[in-house]
Amino acid sequence: MSNMGRFYRHLSFDERRKIHLWREEKLGIEEIARRLGRHKSTLYRELRRNTIQHEDKQICGYFHTTAHHYYHKRRQQLQKLERYPEIIDYIREQLRCGWSPEQISGVIKYHRDDIAYVCHETIYRYIYSTAGKELKLYQYLYRSRKHRARRYMRMPRSLKGLPKNMLLKARPDSVDGRKEFGHWEADLMIFKREHGKANITTLTERKTRYTVLLKNESRHSTPVMRGIRHALIELPSYARRTVTFDRGSEFLQHHVLTKHTQLKSYYCDPRAPWQKGTVENTNKRIRRYLPRETNLNEVSDDDIYLLYRHLNSIPRKCLGYLSPEQAFKQQLQAA
Repeated sequence: MSNMGRFYRHLSFDERRKIHLWREEKLGIEEIARRLGRHKSTLYRELRRNTIQHEDKQICGYFHTTAHHYYHKRRQQLQKLERYPEIIDYIREQLRCGWSPEQISGVIKYHRDDIAYVCHETIYRYIYSTAGKELKLYQYLYRSRKHRARRYMRMPRSLKGLPKNMLLKARPDSVDGRKEFGHWEADLMIFKREHGKANITTLTERKTRYTVLLKNESRHSTPVMRGIRHALIELPSYARRTVTFDRGSEFLQHHVLTKHTQLKSYYCDPRAPWQKGTVENTNKRIRRYLPRETNLNEVSDDDIYLLYRHLNSIPRKCLGYLSPEQAFKQQLQAA
């Protein structure tokens, strides 16, 4: 190990102040590193982590006070993990079950009073820490990257792209209680990149848990949404009232879905996929048959059809031990 790696010191507040001032003076990274007596990689890492990116160019840039605040916040969160080994155990267990860091964090926040809360970013940092890499926890993420992609400290995602009447809080209360038939949730199941871009759309009806699976060749929004429309359009209108999505870019072409149908689309809050928990639970069941390592190029449309027919044939306790297929047919006949 080099001396620099062995005796590495975290940047101080004064060093961050100097970085801010010298960046304002348009000094280059290597010159700033030389003046601080630091390796240039330290500067690149600091700017990558703590540079604000935002639509408003007036608030973009590196600011020493904000950078130092976020540094301490990250340190506190990682120290929390060290103090509470039960959090680490829970994170590892749920990652192996196919949950994302966002889902783990959301469930802890809203449904697990017995576990101290950690944000999804802390979970990502743990996954890519020395301990996390030794356990190869990254292989349980959707993209299974061994090294984390470059990220910037960002302001919360703008909601300007979606009309207010399409946000989750605008969805009718009748949907939440599962009393009304015809309300669906959608999600995209991703597989390892080395097998290409093929993926699967999961559609689950909230009341009956009836599920439809659709194979896609890519994540482009228009064909994904067109596939959902084709899958639902033949149903009577009372069986396809709404669909709830997350904020993934593959679901943003909502006009493709609503064209020629009476379907209404609603979107979860940013980074809150647990708000469509029905389809998330369905995905966990599907992963038993289609793990992340599956090469979808070797899975035919007939195979996909047989799989969701099988899933819909299994009795469910929440349905009074009816199968989703039986419950779905009952609702169709009851109208």
